Formats: sequence, C-alpha cells, structure tokens
Amino acid sequence: MHAFDVLGDPVRRRILELLAEGEQSSGAVTEVIRAEFGISQPAVSQHLRVLRDNGFATVRPDGARRLYAVQDTALREADAWLGRFRRFWTPHLDALATEVARGKRQRRLAASTDDPEGNP
Repeated sequence: MHAFDVLGDPVRRRILELLAEGEQSSGAVTEVIRAEFGISQPAVSQHLRVLRDNGFATVRPDGARRLYAVQDTALREADAWLGRFRRFWTPHLDALATEVARGKRQRRLAASTDDPEGNP
C-alpha cells in the first residue's frame, strides 16, 4: 500500500497524531478513536494493523497491553516524495514569514512611538 493511501484515511491520520504525542496503549488509542469516529474496537485494531504493516507504527508487548509508537520509515518516504514539490510552496511560506515579521516590527515601532517612555 502506498504511503498516501495509508494517510488518506482520517482515522489513521488521527491515530498517528495520537502516537506522535508519545507511545500509547491500544486501549487508549481505541478509546479516543471510538469517541471521535464512533467505530468499533476491531475496526480500530484494523487501522493500527495497517499502520504497523506499512511502516507507520511499531508495537511492543507490555504485559497484557500492546504499546504503539510512531515509526518514521514510511513518513520519511512520504517526505522524500513530497520533496520534489516543496519548491512550489516554500517561496510562498518564506514570503508569508517575512510579512508576519514585518507586521510585528511595525506594531512594535508604532507602540514605541505612541509612548516614548515605553509605558503601556
């Protein structure tokens, strides 16, 4: 399965977001996903399996629990594929960062000229 086929599913993207916060038990993941998406525990387990089988997650036993974590292999592959296209949006993001910085500077200068002593 291609990385973007895996990431195309909103449930799997949400699971990855949860795992990006740190290692999670399958029960904790299931609890959140069931509450947000209303799907069954077996369906959540299937999504976890797809993530694991496609290099997005790892699992390790901890007693009776199974702990999942992000595995970066497939994410690196997706990032490498996207690398070909970064040139299309990077200049726009750089320009946005420049405009944000310019706006902050103008507000700072305006605030300092309103009160030369620096009092609010």
